[in-house]
Amino acid sequence: MSLLVVGLSHRSAPVSVLERAALAAEAQGKLLQDTVAAEPATEAAVLATCNRIELYADVDKFHAGVAELSTLLAQHSDVGLEELTPYLYVHYEDRAVHHLFSVACGLDSMVVGEGQILGQIKDSLARAQELHTAGRLLNDLFQQALRVGKRAHSETGIDRAGQSLVTFGLEQLAAGGAIPAWAAGRTALVIGAGSMSSLAAATLARAGVAEVVVANRTFERAERLARILAEGDDTTVAARAVPMDAVPGELTRADVVVSCTGATGLVLTAEAVALAVEGRTGEPAAEIAPEAGEPRTPLPPAGADDNCPLDLAVVQPGFSVAGEAAVAGMDAATLEQHAAWAAGATVDRRERRTPEADAELIAALAATAATVGRIPERRRPEPVAEVPRPAPALFLLDLAMPRDIDAAVHRLAGVRLVDIESLAEASADAPMAADVDQVRRIVSDEVAAFGAAQRAAHITPTVVALRTMAADVVAGEIARLDGRLPDLDERQRGEIRQAVHRVVDKLLHAPTVRVKQLAAEPGGAGYADALRTLFDLDPETVAAVSRAGDSTDTKDRPA
Repeated sequence: MSLLVVGLSHRSAPVSVLERAALAAEAQGKLLQDTVAAEPATEAAVLATCNRIELYADVDKFHAGVAELSTLLAQHSDVGLEELTPYLYVHYEDRAVHHLFSVACGLDSMVVGEGQILGQIKDSLARAQELHTAGRLLNDLFQQALRVGKRAHSETGIDRAGQSLVTFGLEQLAAGGAIPAWAAGRTALVIGAGSMSSLAAATLARAGVAEVVVANRTFERAERLARILAEGDDTTVAARAVPMDAVPGELTRADVVVSCTGATGLVLTAEAVALAVEGRTGEPAAEIAPEAGEPRTPLPPAGADDNCPLDLAVVQPGFSVAGEAAVAGMDAATLEQHAAWAAGATVDRRERRTPEADAELIAALAATAATVGRIPERRRPEPVAEVPRPAPALFLLDLAMPRDIDAAVHRLAGVRLVDIESLAEASADAPMAADVDQVRRIVSDEVAAFGAAQRAAHITPTVVALRTMAADVVAGEIARLDGRLPDLDERQRGEIRQAVHRVVDKLLHAPTVRVKQLAAEPGGAGYADALRTLFDLDPETVAAVSRAGDSTDTKDRPA
């Protein structure tokens, strides 16, 4: 069997594709079960974060494995296989090991060196263990990846090469200034109570915000996080929990908003943010005009969803009609249908564009689609105009994937929005610390060591089966000797038994030690086959030893 990983990340796919490909916890479990049920795979694990979705599997056929894993990823996401395929990457055997170890060290993260990925790898392994889809290979691989990541952080200064995604995002909100100076005395609203939201809340509390308000769909989790913040030894922040339906009111009071939920649709629409800004300033939130030649993304028309080709229950009212994942990739006919719907939609009193203008915009997109076949994905669907902006009255950090905050908020004056897409662009040119080279050397050494250990482990069942066969031969010959020499006393029988065992052990010692050494080297996998052939070992006996080892591993795995 061989290790295979198929996936996509912020390095291979635009954010709009990652948004639609994002997998909820339940979907990840179903994907794991379907993967091990497929013919090429015997083990599977999913690593799903805010900027990557990767499926790891132990497969017996490379090409069939790639095809099956790609198909399963497409089936369990909202992206068709034809559209998904150009963004997928494939790693096999040692390259797959190298990839996961690099991910664990933060080398493949959006912000180089961030350490949160270790917790996500641990969660990924725990999920696969819980569903019994991780066997010996993936257990060894993921546990070793955790050790490699911890080694990189303890032995190098990789942490200095970048910050956590939360810290980096807050630095972007502070426009390069010191976070404590920017955050001091502000009120923060944190939407969500998961690991990322909790990290953001704790970071803001330590930075010196005056109050943290936590909103979550499960109110008990919001209360728990607020209590932890209020009772923390290293902060004096005031913290309280509110239900999700209180968010509009809290949005008017908050200076800083961080959102990271598992919602499949928008949590904060452009209209809701505009209302909050108006509530804070007393003036309507104006839209900033786009630069010449750039498509304009208006605030959405509010209207009935009759005849709309989009699933508005999923995207929720407030999506941008241009540039959002729901529109990108549409063919001409669908865009024309969408234009007809927009033309018939009613308009909110605050809407500054007419439905007819929206319809014209979508019709223009449809004409483009008719020429090129389909609206292409764009790296930045919501370009921000390089024009003077008023000082922000509201700061928003969207760390969710798919996004929680409508990207059309980028167009609102008096608002600064930092999301996964803008973080990717900001981190692309970040300087790389010299420690990165040291971490790369650690990864290379650990990949070689892991490969040697796996190859050595591969031959161990064969060596055990050989020694078992030798022990059976010795036992048979001793029994035969007992029948032929019944007058021997127990001391004589013991001496003969020990002598025979010593002879067999000495004959097998050098060959078995040497074959383990040879098997650990690159290309050494064939030594196990040679050993089985030379000594005519029963393949089922070797397989039985291997299964016994897997059973022991299962008992010894950490909870």
